[in-house]
Amino acid sequence: MRKILNYFKEEINFIMENDPAAKSALEVLLLYPGFHAVLWHRIAYFLYNKKFYFLARLISQVVRFFTGIEIHPGAKLGKRILIDHGMGVVIGETAEVGNNVVIYHGVTLGGTGKDKGKRHPTVGNNVVIGAGAKLLGPIIIGNNVKIGANAVVLKDVPDNATAVGIPAKIILNSKAIDKNASDGDEVCQRGFEEFEEVSA
Repeated sequence: MRKILNYFKEEINFIMENDPAAKSALEVLLLYPGFHAVLWHRIAYFLYNKKFYFLARLISQVVRFFTGIEIHPGAKLGKRILIDHGMGVVIGETAEVGNNVVIYHGVTLGGTGKDKGKRHPTVGNNVVIGAGAKLLGPIIIGNNVKIGANAVVLKDVPDNATAVGIPAKIILNSKAIDKNASDGDEVCQRGFEEFEEVSA
């Protein structure tokens, strides 16, 4: 029971730290579809690994209906995940997401082709993925990475990098970003501004 309570506390605190619109823990618990989607995914993931495939898929489909967020029950999610707004997020079967990750609406962690086996992205720790970004194939996204809104990422992104554009280009080192900037949208917007300067 204590582990369950600690899980709720940890996840809710992370959401409140990263979403300035979150006013209270009760609001997150009851009214945040991203929180609900991740919570139910953890149950579906447990069942999927116990080979209760149909029940796991049923849970994921019901959750998609109510939240607009589709997470395959085979996907592996780390601790402290914020799916902000959430509508249109798709996370594929062999995707792996690390700890302390913020995912905005419209993001796809998808595969390419019909190959079986590992075919979806692996995302490291402390990553922000901007709205509408598409990460495709068995690529590796490093730690402390920022992915700009609507970017299409087809290749690996190293640690401490920011990637924007179609196809995505690495344009700066994340260490150059203001450490006080807590809003992922602001970070991604800065990336776009620099990308426009480089492309001009």
